[in-house]
Amino acid sequence: MSSPQSNTVFAAFSLDSADLSKAAINTVRTTLGITGAVSLIVGILITFWPKDSAVVITVILGIYFIIAGLAYAGLGIFSKGISGGARTLDIILGILFVVGGVIVLANPSDSAVVLGIFLGILIGILWIVEGIVALVQSSDAPSKGWAIFFGILSVVAGIVLLFSPLWGAVILFIIAGISLIVLGIIQIVRAFTFGRGAKNAPATA
Repeated sequence: MSSPQSNTVFAAFSLDSADLSKAAINTVRTTLGITGAVSLIVGILITFWPKDSAVVITVILGIYFIIAGLAYAGLGIFSKGISGGARTLDIILGILFVVGGVIVLANPSDSAVVLGIFLGILIGILWIVEGIVALVQSSDAPSKGWAIFFGILSVVAGIVLLFSPLWGAVILFIIAGISLIVLGIIQIVRAFTFGRGAKNAPATA
């Protein structure tokens, strides 16, 4: 009675190749292969060349700022259906975005350092707040000991990150790179192995 439903609860995460056509299997394998390769390449770049990768990401962010700024400015200048105050705010926001983008692109290396410090401070504050919340709510937690341990660990980690935000951001950056490498390898392996047991699947859905 429950087996058909249990096979479809996580269908989005565990595709069954037996239920797919040959064309669909090839599409899934191609998608897994491409996403896996991209994750692997980006992960390697971030892990082994974190500084250069941070600069590239900062440049992309700067380009985004300029594009978003032009869009906001254009919205404020050419939109006739909104109030004058809203149009003025859009123009001001657009100018700020463009100026920020130009500054980032003019000094990508320095901007990457500033961005890293900002992210380190932000994550440190978030960890401290999360730890305090966990400690406050520990009395109602099913596992009080683990809740207290997690809260203390989160607060300590947040304080450490606040005192060395750039170092912490670099460590987090490298961890993200390693995670992308592992994810990329898993996706590539899945691309080669997916659908092997369904060689006789019909060519059409």
